[in-house]
Amino acid sequence: MISGIIFTVILIAGIALFTRNVKRISNNIKLGKDVDLSDNKGKRWATMARVALGQSKMTARPIAGIMHIIIYLGFVIINVEVLEIIIDGIFNTHRIFAPYLGVIYDLLIASFEYLAFGVLLVCVLFLIRRNVLKIKRFWSKEMTAWPRSDANIILVAEVLLMAAFLTMNGADSVLQSRGEAHYTEAGSFPISGLLAGWLGSFSNESLILLERGCWWFHIVGILIFLNYIPYSKHFHIFLAFPNTYYSNLNPKGQMSNMASVTNEVKLMLDPAAAGAAPPADAVPEKFGAKDVTDLTWKQLMDSYSCTECGRCTDSCPANQTGKLLSPRKVMMDTRDRLEEVGKLKREKGEVTDDGRALLGDYISDEELWACTSCNACTEACPVNIDPLSIILDLRRFLVMEKSSAPSELNNMFTNVENNGAPWPFSPADRANWSKEL
Repeated sequence: MISGIIFTVILIAGIALFTRNVKRISNNIKLGKDVDLSDNKGKRWATMARVALGQSKMTARPIAGIMHIIIYLGFVIINVEVLEIIIDGIFNTHRIFAPYLGVIYDLLIASFEYLAFGVLLVCVLFLIRRNVLKIKRFWSKEMTAWPRSDANIILVAEVLLMAAFLTMNGADSVLQSRGEAHYTEAGSFPISGLLAGWLGSFSNESLILLERGCWWFHIVGILIFLNYIPYSKHFHIFLAFPNTYYSNLNPKGQMSNMASVTNEVKLMLDPAAAGAAPPADAVPEKFGAKDVTDLTWKQLMDSYSCTECGRCTDSCPANQTGKLLSPRKVMMDTRDRLEEVGKLKREKGEVTDDGRALLGDYISDEELWACTSCNACTEACPVNIDPLSIILDLRRFLVMEKSSAPSELNNMFTNVENNGAPWPFSPADRANWSKEL
C-alpha cells in the first residue's frame, strides 16, 4: 500500500511537471505571428505519416538512419510495457496483463527485449560516433559544450534505462523459476535470460532487491527523462509530428510574397485598386523580422523541433566553402532567443524591449548574406524544418527597414527601380545586342 502511494505521488508529480514545461514551450511558440496552415489536410497527414512516422528522410544516410529507426521503434514500442509498469506500481500487482494475453504476452516481452538490446547497442555506437570518431558535423563551432553534453546525456540515459529493464527482467525470470511468491510465471526472456547463469548465484532476497531496484530505477528514470526532454533538443520526439504536419507544401524555392508589399505594387499600378489601400488608421506593418516575435508561430515551432543533427549545415554550400552561415546555428539561435523572450514575458507579464534582438545579437548580417537560398538545408532536414524562411525574413528587415544590403545588391535594386531589370541598360537599349546578328 505504501509503495503504491509513493509511486502514485511520484507519477502525478512527474506528469504535472512535464505538463507545465510543455505549456511553457507552447506559450513561447504562441508569441509568433499567426499564419494559416489549415489547407490541404490530406496532403499534410500524408506528409506527417511519411516523414515523422515513417522516418523517410532519415534513411538518406542509411547507417545513421537505420540506427535511429531502431531507437525510434524502441521508444514507441517499449513504452507499451510502461503502461503495465504504471498499473503495477499503482495497484501493487505484478505483470497484470499476463493472465489476459497468454502467449501473446510472451511474444510481446520477447520483442521488447530484442528492441531494448537493439536500443542499448545503437546508443553505444552513437556515443562512439560522437566522442571517439568525432564526426565533423557534431563538432562545428555552434556545437558548444552544452549541445554536445545534451546529446551524450540522452544517450547515456537510454543505455542505463535499457540496462535496468533487461536486468529487471533477468532477475524476474530467475525468481519465477524458483517459484517465489508474487513472481508468477509469465513472459519470455530471450535476452535477459542470458543473465540467468550470473543471477543464479544470488539469493532470493538479493534478487528481489535487484528486481525492485531496477524496476524503480526504470520507471522513475523514465519520468526524469520525460521532464528533461523539454529542456533538450530531444523535444523533437514530440514536435516532429505537428511540425511535419504543418510543413511548407509549396515547391522548394517558391518564396512567399508579403501581402503589404503586394498591395503597394497594386496601388502603384492602379491607385483605384479595390481592397489594396490600407485603412487610414492602420498601423504601418513592419517589413521582415528583427526579433522572434516578428516570426510566425510555425517558424518558432521549427526552432523547438530542431534535432541539432547538422544535416542542414553539412549540406549547405555556403558553409562548405568556409562562410559563416550555418543553418543549424540559425535554428539554435532562434530557440535560444525565444527562450530569453519567453522568460522575460513570464517575469513581467508582457514582452518588453530588453535591448536585444535575434538580428544582430544572435545572427549577424554576414551569416544572412552568405545564404544562396538554394534550399539544401530544408531538403536535408529530417523533420522538414525551414531555416531559409527565417533567413529571408531577417534579410527582408535589413533591406526594407534598414536599407542595409551589400553594394552589389544595392546596385541591382537601383537598376530594377530605374530600368525594370537587374542590368544597367535602358529598356530601349535591351535589343541592341541583336542588331549585329
